[in-house]
Amino acid sequence: MDGKKPRHQLVVFYDGSCEGCIKDRARYERWAGPGGDDIYWFDITGREEVLLSLGISPQKALRELHVQTADGEIFSELDAYILLMKRVPRLKFLAWLIGLPLIRPCLSWLYRTLVRRRLEQEGRL
Repeated sequence: MDGKKPRHQLVVFYDGSCEGCIKDRARYERWAGPGGDDIYWFDITGREEVLLSLGISPQKALRELHVQTADGEIFSELDAYILLMKRVPRLKFLAWLIGLPLIRPCLSWLYRTLVRRRLEQEGRL
């Protein structure tokens, strides 16, 4: 290995057919600024084979954000959000907060519930 950092330190698997997800991505990119240049945003729409080759269930990818690190480790749901938030100075405190033992399970339940409702309303679940 030549000691250079890989171009993409993170790959974010997001639902490109979700208007809210697209807006969230744009907001994150704006807040991260140049610090987000090493993120590759991978639209999961119609990419089931790629997801399966990485060990990610396409249905789970619809219901939970997934992030892959440069070393190949995959994080999902709140762990993925925490990893992304820690990279943006204005979100570091929020990343710490949502990881707290009393907050995390409640927020996880809320996240899963809201995503499930959205997918049901769109007829995709």
